[in-house]
Amino acid sequence: MTAKLQALLKLSLLGLVTAMLAGCGEGLGDLRQFVDQVRAKPPGRIEPIPEFTPYQNFEYTSHDLRDPFKLVDFRRPEEVPEEIAQLGSGIRPDIDRVKEPLEDFPLDTLRLKGTIDDKDGIKWGLIFAPDNTIHRVIEGNYMGQNHGRIIAVTDQKIELTEIVPDGLGNYIERSSAVALIE
Repeated sequence: MTAKLQALLKLSLLGLVTAMLAGCGEGLGDLRQFVDQVRAKPPGRIEPIPEFTPYQNFEYTSHDLRDPFKLVDFRRPEEVPEEIAQLGSGIRPDIDRVKEPLEDFPLDTLRLKGTIDDKDGIKWGLIFAPDNTIHRVIEGNYMGQNHGRIIAVTDQKIELTEIVPDGLGNYIERSSAVALIE
């Protein structure tokens, strides 16, 4: 009986596939009509390829002038190389130091929410960061994006020393503070 069932299943599957293929040929009348309309139209005109002007070589004859691709030295003539070397060896941020979490935020987005004195008398500052977390900081911690090192924590503010570029390739120290906002 299973052999008869399998033969009947194969036969019905073959009939279904034949009916589906027969249905694919119908419904092409509107497509054939559209193709005939397009073929009946006169062919369009293709514009000719535009004429290109031949390339004109330019010979650079100003070999004795300054090279336009070299950097210009804007230093004052009275600056001596020894002074420049001394400036270059001044204050620099420690780029090998592991960054602290509060160094990801600009200093003006950090808020002092209060202070805590621990049992050893160390004053901790509570800083609210833009990521909605509160961080504890003490002297020596870093915060802000300009390598700001905390030098003092008081009840009213946190004082920092930042190392910022001066625009001439050197760095200078700048004092900043984050005040308590009530």
